[in-house]
Amino acid sequence: MPEGNASTGSDFIFVGFTDQYKCQMLSFLFFSVVYIFTMVGNLGMIVLIRMDSRLHTPMYFFLSHLSLLDMCYSSTIVPKTLVNFLAGRKTISFAGCTTQLFIFAACATAESYLLAAMAYDCYVAVCKPLLYTVIMSQKVCKGLVAGAYVLGVMSSAVHTISIFRLPFCHSHKINHFFCDGPPLLTLACSDTHFNERLLFAVVGFNILITTAVILTSYMSVLTTVLSIHTTKGRCKAFSTCASHLATVTLFYGSSLFMYSRPSSSYSLDQDKVVSVLYSVTIPMLNPLIYSMRNKEVKDALRRTRGRFHCS
Repeated sequence: MPEGNASTGSDFIFVGFTDQYKCQMLSFLFFSVVYIFTMVGNLGMIVLIRMDSRLHTPMYFFLSHLSLLDMCYSSTIVPKTLVNFLAGRKTISFAGCTTQLFIFAACATAESYLLAAMAYDCYVAVCKPLLYTVIMSQKVCKGLVAGAYVLGVMSSAVHTISIFRLPFCHSHKINHFFCDGPPLLTLACSDTHFNERLLFAVVGFNILITTAVILTSYMSVLTTVLSIHTTKGRCKAFSTCASHLATVTLFYGSSLFMYSRPSSSYSLDQDKVVSVLYSVTIPMLNPLIYSMRNKEVKDALRRTRGRFHCS
């Protein structure tokens, strides 16, 4: 940290959504319900994949890590937000804010690369089914997941260090409900153009690489599906990737809106609402999307319930 940074050792204050008591209680109830469903749904998905040997495939290996990441970055934000809804003063320490931003950014970035790996898995499953077990070997799958985590940590480190090296000598009120890059940059009392460009470059690079993999994979999948003559064959091929496509659309739609715009178009009040979607709601929706749209997951749930009934 540069000498003279007025934020060191002091707290940040969240503006949050509203100061009205009834609205805060409604928000507390909403966040609580969503968080419970998030934890139960994602933990249940991980346990189900571990218990059912028929789900020990690359697709569900990636899905279990997707659920783990959803649990991690939701837990980084929501519990503190719930406490702040009930607290008179919505504060977070400087160290706590740094940690929250780092973990959230690392998990979100790792998830984007994991979604790209899942798109590649769909491509191999549909376009190269005879070579699937060779290409998507256990070693390759573990390498793709490890790479997603490493890139997430590296990207988050650059992002976090560049922001918290700035001197925060103005108001410590963050116009948000958690520590995120854009609202923190507005508190700096030095020129932030370099930091804004760096944020745009890092996020842009991650989105560009992962989007290129996803689009290329799905273009190949679409070409293969259209070449299938039977309707049943097309439906079977498309159902392989339908759940993943829905997850990608939700995740990238909100991420592109948040981080791929020029700073002049930022509206922090508007961004808070969008942040609820990608940081709170999407982690809850992912297990629902995969359980409702995926026949194999439904069958695994039935088999698991059957075992408990037999016991």
